[in-house]
Amino acid sequence: MSVAELYHEQSGPDDARALLLGSSLGTTLEMWGPALATPAGRALAGRYRIVRFDHRGHGRSPVPDGPYEIADLGRDVLAMLDRLDLERVSYAGVSLAGMVGLWLAAHAPERIEALVCICSSAHLPPPQAWAERAASVRAAESVAAVADRVLERWFTPTYARSHPEVIEWVGATLRSSPPEGYAACCGAIERLDLRRELALIKAPTLAVGAAEDSAIPPAHSKAIAAAVAGARLEVLPHGAHLAAIECADEVAASIERYLEEPA
Repeated sequence: MSVAELYHEQSGPDDARALLLGSSLGTTLEMWGPALATPAGRALAGRYRIVRFDHRGHGRSPVPDGPYEIADLGRDVLAMLDRLDLERVSYAGVSLAGMVGLWLAAHAPERIEALVCICSSAHLPPPQAWAERAASVRAAESVAAVADRVLERWFTPTYARSHPEVIEWVGATLRSSPPEGYAACCGAIERLDLRRELALIKAPTLAVGAAEDSAIPPAHSKAIAAAVAGARLEVLPHGAHLAAIECADEVAASIERYLEEPA
């Protein structure tokens, strides 16, 4: 399959080290706005060339015909790095983007300087749940068919009640996601199994989980940290799946702290 030319946005110094920020299934690069608005996020933007991007099938990126595999999404990112003349980058990804980051670190180790994998997994069964979700979206020709169920798992009830404007914003993004792109990415997660590849990862790796994440519980982050040599684990004491929004301060601070540690 040919690569998709990913939509991306850049900020920060052009001559600084690059930090890629990837988003979850059903969201766009705007997902990182709250984290970048925190003190730690502003510090990152002052020291790094920040590159945020939309996965294929999402936002303003193309929607190629499926099926998709995680390798396809990874090759899209490599092609974007080539277009931007970026030889080596740090990478932080949430959920789907974390899976892509694991693939990149295992299969293109020369391109990944450091990896932060947030609320993500190397293997996310049962596969039939992903097949059923994709089928629902295709039948309805809209991600709205599954949006309410998905949103319930993305944020804690306490946060959802106190931040209705965020739920409205994220929900609108999810519902407007291209249905075929969303469904094809569900297929990529359905077939995802990077457990053996984790041993190939040499980049310094931080796996971040959130204690109240029912979509990808912290056990998945623990499994990544246990399988990647030298990896570190952080479990946020609160927050659900979209921790980069609900726990924006903590996530941005974790990324900054990890990337700024002496080698």
